[in-house]
Amino acid sequence: MVDFKADENLSVLNHSCAHLMAQAVKHLYPNAKFWVGPVVSEGFYYDIDLGDEVINQDDIAAIEKEMKKVAKEGKKIIRREVSKAEALEMFKDDEYKLDLISNLEDGNITVYDQGDFTDLCRGPHVDNVKLCRHFKLIKHSGVYWKGDANNRVLQRIYGVCFPTAEELEDHLKLLEEAKERDHRKIGKDMQLFMVDDLIGRGLPMFLPKGYTIWQELENYIKEKERKLGYLHVMTPCVGTVNLYKTSGHWDHYKENMFPAMEVEGESFVLRPMNCPHHMMIYANRMHSYKDLPIRIGEIAHDFRFEASGTLKGIERGRHFCQNDAHLFVTPEQIEDEFSKVVDLIFQTYKDFNITDYRCVLSLRDPADTTKYHQDDEMWNKAEDALRKVLNDLGIEYTEEIGEAAFYGPKLDVNVKPAVGNEYTLSTCQLDFCLPAKFNLTYIDKDGEKKTPVVLHRAILGSLDRFMAYILEETKGNLPLWLAPVQARVLPVKNDDEELSAYAKEVYDILNDNNIRVELDDRSEKLGYRMREGQMQKVPYLLVLGNNEKNDRTVSFRLHGQQETTTVGLDEFVGKLKREIETKGHDEN
Repeated sequence: MVDFKADENLSVLNHSCAHLMAQAVKHLYPNAKFWVGPVVSEGFYYDIDLGDEVINQDDIAAIEKEMKKVAKEGKKIIRREVSKAEALEMFKDDEYKLDLISNLEDGNITVYDQGDFTDLCRGPHVDNVKLCRHFKLIKHSGVYWKGDANNRVLQRIYGVCFPTAEELEDHLKLLEEAKERDHRKIGKDMQLFMVDDLIGRGLPMFLPKGYTIWQELENYIKEKERKLGYLHVMTPCVGTVNLYKTSGHWDHYKENMFPAMEVEGESFVLRPMNCPHHMMIYANRMHSYKDLPIRIGEIAHDFRFEASGTLKGIERGRHFCQNDAHLFVTPEQIEDEFSKVVDLIFQTYKDFNITDYRCVLSLRDPADTTKYHQDDEMWNKAEDALRKVLNDLGIEYTEEIGEAAFYGPKLDVNVKPAVGNEYTLSTCQLDFCLPAKFNLTYIDKDGEKKTPVVLHRAILGSLDRFMAYILEETKGNLPLWLAPVQARVLPVKNDDEELSAYAKEVYDILNDNNIRVELDDRSEKLGYRMREGQMQKVPYLLVLGNNEKNDRTVSFRLHGQQETTTVGLDEFVGKLKREIETKGHDEN
């Protein structure tokens, strides 16, 4: 997807198109007042006060029509420098522009004229409005002025502009593709999860089919972890403020936490992460060097007070479940354990066919004395250790300053999803800091107390975000083992008792073999039921008629295909069981 903000020429063109839109709006709504109209990564927008008017889709079409008319007139865009006094006089009836002007210095103020429209702006702009003619208004919403809920609601209109009609058309096709891949749309179509403001923004609820996927992901990663010696625990979703003061999160992360709750003289918070709890589990008893490494894992419920503007379905919420683990190791075990974590990440990516990713060594910014725990020796030791492991493993990576956790450097594995910007899916963090803060120890072979090193790691990241990623990558066409409904039985007729009995028998046999199956014997026409099954991405649609009943066969159609295959019932059951067991990989 194009990043309009990063491309200088596109940025200038799109900012000019924002002014073209404002001019068209002013023609249609003479009393309109304008706040800001910046270029953003996805194009441009302008925030507009239309009084009591609320923009709808018909209004958007009218604005586009007027924009085309203005662009066709081909007025030149002319830059003028004005004094602060002139600017204040020019926009004396517009409180939004006056607010902007009040923060500008005299002698550094410019306006741009294009025909009958003048706007306050730093620029730059293209020379002529005709250059902005290849545009499209994408969406609109209401926003509070300056993001403050106590202020007026402004109308925000988004758009995009390109130099040519062909480039615009190509981009619109990409947007349509992105819309079809959006996990929020897929989640609604497949009845996977829901959100409701009465429960709270950023607090998604998984419906039965969505929770089935969630459980399959949990079972998948826990099985892999158990084979590697992980010990799974369950810890509470709250902790005392003192717990997070001990860990350092209260000083470094408080703004991202939900507010503290006062109960019986103690302060509690919803936990934003799980490491303090796991530190206390380790501290619960004495350990010998022979016990290490100790690998504590948990599918843990966490809460972070994300800004409302960043919330996005189950990809980014205020409640999520981390596939978290903390590995307590001796310094000599760092490389081996880190190597095993990296292997687990890449094995998992192979199972899910994740190929578009890059590895980042996230380091501290030494100049940032606020974010990071102050211990140069610790940081140098930790960063050198992690760098050595990556080099020894032959992993290609880039280094990014200022992206480390406050307590230590980390490896981030970033994916480029089909929709939206790159984000971190998996991580492994090296920590010399928290074990010392919690006074964790083990008895070394020489009988001395030593402080363990901790590896914080998450393979799936959060199950919620991982599910969103997989839904968007596959467009909801999940592999059979992960699909919430694996087969749906569709008898051709619902008024034939013998056929209905056979359909129920097929359903029971599949269900007894632990295949997630539904029986759709509604009175709706077969074509309607099949279309619904396709929309809900059911991998196998089983069409049963008299021939299938008489021959004890099933005729199935795979999702997205038109041809129908007929096989014996027992053969079909065996086929599905093998496909589920091997997760779709070739058994050989």
